[in-house]
Amino acid sequence: MEKPRQVVRKFLARPQHEGVGAVVRRSIGRFELRYFDPFLVLDEFSVSAPAGFPDHPHRGFETVTYMLEGAVTHEDFEGHRGTIKAGDVQWMTAGRGIVHSEMPAGPGTSKGLQLWVNLSSGNKMVEPGYQEIQSKDIACTSADGVTVRVIAGHAMGVQSPVCTRTPTMYLDFTVRPRGVVRQPVLASWNAFAYVLEGEGVFGAERGAPVGAHHLLLLSQGDGLEVWNKSDDRPLRFLLIGGEPIGEPVAQLGPFVMNTEEEIDMTVNDFERYANGFEKARHWKSQAMVALVVE
Repeated sequence: MEKPRQVVRKFLARPQHEGVGAVVRRSIGRFELRYFDPFLVLDEFSVSAPAGFPDHPHRGFETVTYMLEGAVTHEDFEGHRGTIKAGDVQWMTAGRGIVHSEMPAGPGTSKGLQLWVNLSSGNKMVEPGYQEIQSKDIACTSADGVTVRVIAGHAMGVQSPVCTRTPTMYLDFTVRPRGVVRQPVLASWNAFAYVLEGEGVFGAERGAPVGAHHLLLLSQGDGLEVWNKSDDRPLRFLLIGGEPIGEPVAQLGPFVMNTEEEIDMTVNDFERYANGFEKARHWKSQAMVALVVE
């Protein structure tokens, strides 16, 4: 790497309540960092039944759900239903409109991450769709004490099968004690790291170690260097990057468009069950029906 990326800002993602009884650590999409083109939200969530994320809409972007522990059952008004288990990924294109629910499957605490990836104006009204990858099918490789799971993009000679409408890299690294990662990143992309476990030194070898639940915004450059200087603890972190869209962003909760007029139109569509939200008129998730019965 000719120009390694450096850490330019650091945030500790503190717990907050979201959905119905769920707890999330939000690092992108909070008041200090509303948007990091093309990323709208990054939540590290923890949820136990009966809490969860009952029926709610989306338009204009994609959600990437990556389960760390437990499982979440997803269902939508198109009749799509499935369970995302530990290690699985669901890459959902909300496009012109989805109403869905995400609720814990079974007892215990379910933990994971959800990333919202913006779509360009030309893709905001595409038909909704899913790419779902079970843990066993995620591209993964190890070398020199470093293991990477390639959710999107490529690393260490392996390529993800996921197709991203907004060009995106999503890598899950585990680094043994005293290990080092050197990962190329396209120089024109925005990128950040998020620490899941352990402590790491990012960007400059003499920097201070950074621990779990921290988001690190990275400068421009052609790659990232990371050191695990611990003698006995592995380091696990995400490296996520994407091609900036460079368009205006208008957001109202789960609706993300380019102008306020488009947001007004989206609210009107949702309230009138029109233009992509027709099936929401008579639909309730099984989870919601169960809550009403109880």
